[in-house]
Amino acid sequence: MKITGYRVERFVADRGRPTGDANDPDGQRGASTGSLLFVETDAGITGIVPGGTTDALFRVVEGEDPRGVAGLWKKLNNHVFKGSGYRSISSLDIALWDIKAKANGEPLWRTFGALEGRVKAYASGLDMPLTDDELADFYTTLADLGIDGGKLKVGLDQKADLRRLGIMRDCLAKVKDDPYLMIDANEFWSPKQAIQKVSEMEEQFDLFWVEEPARRWDYNGLRQVSRGVKAAVATGENLHHIGDYMSLIGKDAVDIVQFGSGGCAGFTGAIYLAGMAHGFEKPVSVIGGPGHLAAHVAASVPNHNMMEVKDLETPKAWSTSTRIEDGWIVLGEEPGLGITVHDEHLGVPDGFASTRGTAPRRDGAALYDNPPDRPVGT
Repeated sequence: MKITGYRVERFVADRGRPTGDANDPDGQRGASTGSLLFVETDAGITGIVPGGTTDALFRVVEGEDPRGVAGLWKKLNNHVFKGSGYRSISSLDIALWDIKAKANGEPLWRTFGALEGRVKAYASGLDMPLTDDELADFYTTLADLGIDGGKLKVGLDQKADLRRLGIMRDCLAKVKDDPYLMIDANEFWSPKQAIQKVSEMEEQFDLFWVEEPARRWDYNGLRQVSRGVKAAVATGENLHHIGDYMSLIGKDAVDIVQFGSGGCAGFTGAIYLAGMAHGFEKPVSVIGGPGHLAAHVAASVPNHNMMEVKDLETPKAWSTSTRIEDGWIVLGEEPGLGITVHDEHLGVPDGFASTRGTAPRRDGAALYDNPPDRPVGT
């Protein structure tokens, strides 16, 4: 089998709710464009990856046998030795794993060697722009599916954060008397600010983890936070390569290692990173995305605790049979990632302009209080 070509198809997607954090409290709203990467072979098997791109890296794998995924991952990483392109490596790597599992005639989680195609889930509303009522609706919906943990965006308004932690807890308590409560500051605080804010929260709540309480690379500051609060420090989703995690893990600055498929150069990098963390007796947590596709990796590594669930539906352009059941992400039996493409929803209308963008870091982050224009939750 040989890799012969690729194509990228774009589509329009709408999350259906505003999403944001301390750096973007008003939130991203409306529709945006997405993409699907199709990597083709001479055997008629195509690997499909949502959000995929290849830049100029496709030539590195063209003509190769796609089943040698780990070897091609190494080849791609060697190619970008002193450059960038890890997002493209991720896209190609995941597409190759999709091809390999399809060639095996089995779901990817089974190719990875997992005993079960399921992963424990937690709810994540990306919820800073939501009103208190909308916040309750979101976490009630996820609790109705058996999910017993939730992650709240915090950092701008301590009084609102305390109130909304109570709302989230009460919604999830229908599943578990003491639900797992997580908070995410999105690198908005300095280490000392984080200790002050989290310590106050811990007077009322038992927090399971605090996510990105300081800058992602600041192993001294993150270790200071970890030692200064009861909650575990979780971080890593915005790192770009498994080497970026070395200082965090080696300096004992992270308690729960987080990653997404793009951040550690694909599923191959995710498996290697989980192994690195496992050697230090640290759990890992996979960042969520449409279709919960990274659950295939999470199901196969020995030290995964919970995976983020941001959405219950995929964009109209594609779907999977993955579902949430009794608080678990349950993967299907379809070969590969199990993606079904809906051609009628591919394409972007002429003149379409995305209403979502990339939010910058908020002025005053880690320096001084900069409250939002309107109270959080109103």
